Amino acid sequence: MRLPLAIAVPLVLVVSACSEAGPAASPGAAPASSVGSSGPASTATSAPTPGPTPTSEPAPRTSPQPRLGPSDVDLDTALDAVGVLAGEIGPRPGHTRAYFRAADYVQGRLTDFGWTVERQRFPTPAGRFEGRPVAAGPSVNLIATRGDVTAGEPYLVVGAHLDTVPGAFGAEDNASGVATMLAIAEAASERRTRLPVVLVAFGSEEPRGPGDDDHHYGSRAYVASLSRAQRRSLEAMVSLDRVGVGSVVPVGTPAEPNELTDELQAVAQRVGVPTQVDPFQRSSDHWSFVRDGLPGARLGSTPYAGYHSAGDTPSVIDPSQLERTARLVAGWLR
Repeated sequence: MRLPLAIAVPLVLVVSACSEAGPAASPGAAPASSVGSSGPASTATSAPTPGPTPTSEPAPRTSPQPRLGPSDVDLDTALDAVGVLAGEIGPRPGHTRAYFRAADYVQGRLTDFGWTVERQRFPTPAGRFEGRPVAAGPSVNLIATRGDVTAGEPYLVVGAHLDTVPGAFGAEDNASGVATMLAIAEAASERRTRLPVVLVAFGSEEPRGPGDDDHHYGSRAYVASLSRAQRRSLEAMVSLDRVGVGSVVPVGTPAEPNELTDELQAVAQRVGVPTQVDPFQRSSDHWSFVRDGLPGARLGSTPYAGYHSAGDTPSVIDPSQLERTARLVAGWLR
């Protein structure tokens, strides 16, 4: 199901950087077991390698990958994803069959774009939402890498929650964020970013009670799984949550504006995206990072009529707002 485009969409050329996992575990993934040598190191000395003969051809030069740019994002990819998640699958609380169907779809798209995806399983407790009981059950995060994340080296995280509250079709909350992340995944598949990127589709973000500890279960599980080295190496995390409504992109922070929000606003100005700072914003997965001492911010959160209801259908999405958000994220990763 595709939404009508309200804007012109640039033609995009994208290819995949790498579908092989690197030697180091990706942030948030379980550490891989190491395999050691079965015998002593060899002490033999190799004979000198002969030089090239006069008729040898020089090795061909490899052209560097182009850098990711704001114009590289294909809006059709995002709109198609909104149509599938909110128009075909519909309500998908984090423990349900519908949620796992949505996870299968997102994993398939990420794999199509050349990313390696790991599933991180975690429990979601029972609770209540607006007076209605919500059952307990397992959920999963989808953690996607391109094979360029190295232990101890700086990296960035872009995340979006995949689940909905009971009964909500979740077009804006939060198919919009996941769809934008998928468009970024496609555009960045064989384009250089300033640092390696980890993409995470979080499960069970939606509340099952009134407090902070009744919320954000997937991102809290992800943060808890990070090693000390991974925490030190994380440069910043950006959560995409409700990014398809409005004409200005909110930049949310749990406290006062800071270095990360200033950076996002500076990028937005360069790529021509209007923004506004939304301080004291804890209502998304970035809060799981910030509360644990890690840098995080949120994009999105414009109020709309269909919030947390059956009215949150694909018709509420403004394609131009999805494009603005995607341009901002692509510019930040560049």
